[in-house]
Amino acid sequence: MTKPYDNRAMASLSQTQGLQHTSVDQTDQAGLITQEGGAPKILIVKLSSLGDVLHTLPIVWDLRKRLPHAQIDWIIEEAYVPLLKPLETTNTFRGIDRIIPLAFRRWRKSLWSRSTWHEFRTMRQILQATTYDVILETQGLIKSALVCTLAKKSAHAVVAGLGNATEYSGYEPLARFFYTQAVQVPKQCHAVDRARWVMCSAMDWPLIKRENEPPQFYPPEFVKHLPILPLEDLSSATNDPTAPYVLCFHSTARAAKRWANESWIDLGKSLAKEGYRLVLPWGSTSERQVSEFIASHIPGAIVPRAISIEEAYSLVAHAALIVGVDTGLTHVAAVLGKPTVEIYCDSPRWKTEGYWSNQIANHGDVGHPPEVAEVLAACQRLMMQSSI
Repeated sequence: MTKPYDNRAMASLSQTQGLQHTSVDQTDQAGLITQEGGAPKILIVKLSSLGDVLHTLPIVWDLRKRLPHAQIDWIIEEAYVPLLKPLETTNTFRGIDRIIPLAFRRWRKSLWSRSTWHEFRTMRQILQATTYDVILETQGLIKSALVCTLAKKSAHAVVAGLGNATEYSGYEPLARFFYTQAVQVPKQCHAVDRARWVMCSAMDWPLIKRENEPPQFYPPEFVKHLPILPLEDLSSATNDPTAPYVLCFHSTARAAKRWANESWIDLGKSLAKEGYRLVLPWGSTSERQVSEFIASHIPGAIVPRAISIEEAYSLVAHAALIVGVDTGLTHVAAVLGKPTVEIYCDSPRWKTEGYWSNQIANHGDVGHPPEVAEVLAACQRLMMQSSI
């Protein structure tokens, strides 16, 4: 079958750019790795952040479907380990065989301490304990590419990473020097599809198309059994810990991606009239102040205590609806298959929008934040749909 990309063309492009890290021999070797014995040792290098890690999860399912006996490891920043735990291999489920945490963010704060270097050496020893046949790096950053160099590799290992930037994404061209295969992807490429491009090129497979194989994220049983998160403010206000509530994720790392406070207030008032209690989580002192400001204008709105990533999963799982801007916790709701309205104000929808479920509504785009009426209509449609 003809592939929708050509590794030989990639090799030619890399050479014209002065890079010496892609060759036809190595590309052909990828096919041998996946055919002989069907049990290659694969390392996924995706260190952060929340949304990026979530959108890389589908390649675990893709790899397992085609290589059920492969060893699949993943190295990740320690703060995001909980995102991978539901896919960890058990006696009854085969997913990620080994989760390898590192702590670059924490180590930078105490670079010269003995404990930092001890932890770094331990992490390196773990990476050297397995001889990897394939390493997949879908971030395109020097930091991630350097991690690839720390891993022990087989004689003909394929180290595949991004060969170009996509629009609105961080990318460091020098990272290509650390790959054996730099994969050219479309300039406008969804984060899920981008990871699949890199994986399929490394494995010498035809590109997996979203319409043929919608991405999978977490096992349905995991989502079904997430416990109710007891929120004192919610249960005391309603005398019912299972009362319907709507989560509003208004905060994001970049201020331009936020939806106006006035829009949140108008939306919240309308949803409150329909009998829903709004919950406005936060992650920092400044975000909490915004939550409190919005909540002060909406009858019955709640600003909860600080919650962990694990608790956020439970909070999302039992919400009647989630409304959020382009931020990690909104993407949690989308990958869990919950009724989710994603609001885009200063980032492109094509980059991260949830396209795998009719439970997800995407509104707005770069420079075109949606009107309140548009978002409210989407909320009402999804809530009606989920009640049928």
